[in-house]
Amino acid sequence: MLVSYKWLQEYVDLSGNPAEELAEKITKSGIEVEGVDKLDEGLSGVVVGHVIECEKHPNAEKLNKTLVDLGNGDPVQIICGAPNVAKGQKVAVATVGAVLPGNFKIKKAKLRGEESNGMICSLQELGIEGKLAPKEYAEGIFVFPGDTEIGQDALALLNRDDEVLELGLTPNRADCLSMLGVAYEVGAILGKNVNLPKPKPETSSEQAGDYIKLTVEAKEDNPLYVAKVIKNVKVGQSPLWMQTRLIAAGIRPHNNIVDITNYILLEYGQPLHAFDYNKLGSKEILVRRANDGEVIETLDDVKRPLTPEHLVITNGSSPVALAGVMGGANSEVDSDTTTVLLESAYFTGGAIRKASRDHGLRSEASARYEKGVDPARVRPAAERAAELMIQLAGGEVLGGTVEADSLHIQPATVSVTLGKINKILGTELEMKQVEEIFARLQFETAVDHDTITVTVPTRRGDITIEEDLIEEVGRLYGYDNLPTTLPVGASAPGHLSEYQKKRRTVRRYMEGAGLYQAVTYSLTSVDKAAQYALENREPVELAMPMSEDRSILRLSIVPQLLEVLKYNLARQNDSVAVYETGAVFLKNGGDELPEEREHLAAAITGLWESHPWQGEKKPVDFYVLKGIVEGLYGKLGLESRLGFQKAGMEGMHPGRTAEILLDGKMIGFIGQVHPTVQKTLDLKETYVFELSLKALLEAETAPLQYTPIPRFPSVTRDIALVVEKEAAAGDLKKVITEAGGKLLKDIQVFDLYEGEKMEPGKKSIAFSLKYFDPDKTLTDEDIAKAHNKVLKALEEKAGAVLRG
Repeated sequence: MLVSYKWLQEYVDLSGNPAEELAEKITKSGIEVEGVDKLDEGLSGVVVGHVIECEKHPNAEKLNKTLVDLGNGDPVQIICGAPNVAKGQKVAVATVGAVLPGNFKIKKAKLRGEESNGMICSLQELGIEGKLAPKEYAEGIFVFPGDTEIGQDALALLNRDDEVLELGLTPNRADCLSMLGVAYEVGAILGKNVNLPKPKPETSSEQAGDYIKLTVEAKEDNPLYVAKVIKNVKVGQSPLWMQTRLIAAGIRPHNNIVDITNYILLEYGQPLHAFDYNKLGSKEILVRRANDGEVIETLDDVKRPLTPEHLVITNGSSPVALAGVMGGANSEVDSDTTTVLLESAYFTGGAIRKASRDHGLRSEASARYEKGVDPARVRPAAERAAELMIQLAGGEVLGGTVEADSLHIQPATVSVTLGKINKILGTELEMKQVEEIFARLQFETAVDHDTITVTVPTRRGDITIEEDLIEEVGRLYGYDNLPTTLPVGASAPGHLSEYQKKRRTVRRYMEGAGLYQAVTYSLTSVDKAAQYALENREPVELAMPMSEDRSILRLSIVPQLLEVLKYNLARQNDSVAVYETGAVFLKNGGDELPEEREHLAAAITGLWESHPWQGEKKPVDFYVLKGIVEGLYGKLGLESRLGFQKAGMEGMHPGRTAEILLDGKMIGFIGQVHPTVQKTLDLKETYVFELSLKALLEAETAPLQYTPIPRFPSVTRDIALVVEKEAAAGDLKKVITEAGGKLLKDIQVFDLYEGEKMEPGKKSIAFSLKYFDPDKTLTDEDIAKAHNKVLKALEEKAGAVLRG
């Protein structure tokens, strides 16, 4: 909400409270002021000038040579390129020595041989955004009304000497989406009275009821509708003061009728709509739900299909407005309008929110209806607008109003005890002080011993329970005045759970291994939803996605990490190693929320090591990533429970992919991304893994035990086994481990041979076996006994024979 400081002064005496100080007081009371914009900052030396002569520049077709009276008796020549400059105009002139936004200083100059002593300005050149400038002045200079005095400060006339406070409102403070709401708030903070408008428009003997019949079918969506009729209006420009106030609030001026409705929206927080009565095509207003298949063309010239979920204003048959959101083009007020039908209504937030969302229309009106307007202001806002249409458009207001009223909203009453207020705030306030605070808020109160009962006006719909009253007392008493106290009672130091400790260990290990942490979107597209998923589940779709690329909850982290690699490679970062810990989402049956499972994923590409001085380069490969997984298991004390098993997976290289096992159960996968996928994503050779972090961290681990330094030597035996080509080294290692008994302490694969000297369909795998007994030196007989047991098991269970 943008609040004009000068406009606010009309309702509250702000003397002694400059804008910056006022902003600080508002912020301390609970509503953040995000900034104060001094509109004339960097501006000076701009006055009203009178163009007394205007002719084409003799040497430039697109320039004009003007003679401008600045009110000091000495007209000056100014060269102007604006297409709309003309003799007789009152214009904003930046005189020689003036400063415009961007520290642009005006100097005497010669343009195509002609002297120019100043600059005739457009609104944009005075710091007003082009989208806020009236359309007739969007492409040229601004022209003041003909009765404007020459030589006046143009910046003051354009309200550029104002300051604008930007309020960062939370959804519960919809009452401050209006100047009157802010006035109540500031009045309470400063302890000042609030001067409210008291509209009393004069009416004619003709009655509005003779011009319009009103029917509301959708009473649950529109419990109150008020209509007034104003005849003989003259549509034209609004007075300058109204235009500049609208501009300061971020609204573009259009014409006096439309500007009045926007002005009341800002002043009262009550949206209004003005229909051209003669364009309605009937003498009836019917408010109903739209029929399926109906279409309305809104003021932005877009035809919009309607459904029965949308609330519309009709002329009895066809829609003339999308209620609370935008009017229809078929009833728009324009320069030919002479009779206005003025709408002021209370629409429920749900109906307006649905239409606004479905049609992508977010208007100032819909924003207020969605958050809730004050029902008590529906009628006063209509009266105030009618009064302004008399003053600014020469209108004649017909007697009476046409209403449909089924609204039953009463001010809420909330009670709280003084003891509870002091207990929660830690204060020692007296009842008189509390009463004064509510009086500043203009809340009616009644006191019964220790209990105060507050009647909350309808403008403050956010106050419903006693805690809300306590908050009002606290913020207006002053948060800075609340005493500082230490917590009383037993306390326990905070600590991480075992799961959190292990997760932190995992992250530190991954970073220590040389990978950077990535944080990617949990939302993905339909195409990527099922890629690399560990479980074949139907993906969870969002009801209201931001875009197609972010419409599905992810089942795997890997696709997002591949996008991270792609992004980096496209920016000449050739070697990338990243990991992420995050949730994937598994759909449950019915309307149950999806199950969130924490996964760990990593992706690497490029060089793993590079030592230019030594001329060494090691590209990433399967075993680099496998080593990282093995190290992770070791860090968590699970190295003996790790396993790998050859696997095939869509999107992965068929010969370089394996399942990651925990106690023989698959919890993830590891391998190279399929070359076709790499090519599609413009990736080099890339390796990834993903596993269930939840399964890994919830696995029970044996307590850490100290092992003394060995006193006795170990003995190593190397064996080369001839096996079938399809035999897996992991399976052979498992057989060796089971047969080796307690003396076998370590097994390592150190060679693989598939050369021409091998039989067809065979290969040789060499293992190094380490035997050790912590209590004695092993004899040859001990080693032979254990070793022969291993060889026998390999022959019987794996069909392996020693290579000669």
